[in-house]
Amino acid sequence: MTDEVGRDPETVSKFVETFAAQLVEAGMQRMPSRVFAALLSSDEGVLTSSELGEQLQISPAAVSGAVRYLTMTHMIAREREPGSRRERYRVHGDQWYEALTNREAVLKRWEVALREGVESLGPDTPAGRRMAETLAFFEFVDTEIAAMMERWRAHRRERFGD
Repeated sequence: MTDEVGRDPETVSKFVETFAAQLVEAGMQRMPSRVFAALLSSDEGVLTSSELGEQLQISPAAVSGAVRYLTMTHMIAREREPGSRRERYRVHGDQWYEALTNREAVLKRWEVALREGVESLGPDTPAGRRMAETLAFFEFVDTEIAAMMERWRAHRRERFGD
């Protein structure tokens, strides 16, 4: 049995669950991982709450909690279905870029807190030195992410166009 474009729904479902499991292993919550994988694997990148519930065999409350998390982390967006009051959820075309950019803001906040830690603990104490090394690591990562994202934008334009 295949769908309208010749895919086996069971094979697609297996992929969604396998990819979601990988996201869970990386630290993402289970339900948001499943919802994200389902959206990412849909041709339009858009599904309604009922479509997500039906595809994943989960409750409306589970869908709601998952999409709340995914919108907070900027991995998906909510939108109104044209001519309806129903909401649908869209995976960003550049969801990984969005997710990393959002993480960059978190790194900046950590850097501020770590600077305060170095000052509070004293830069010459063992704890202060450990804090300073942690700060230096996050500053390095922040710089590298910014440079990497610029390279990604150029690579994406070259490979996929605008």
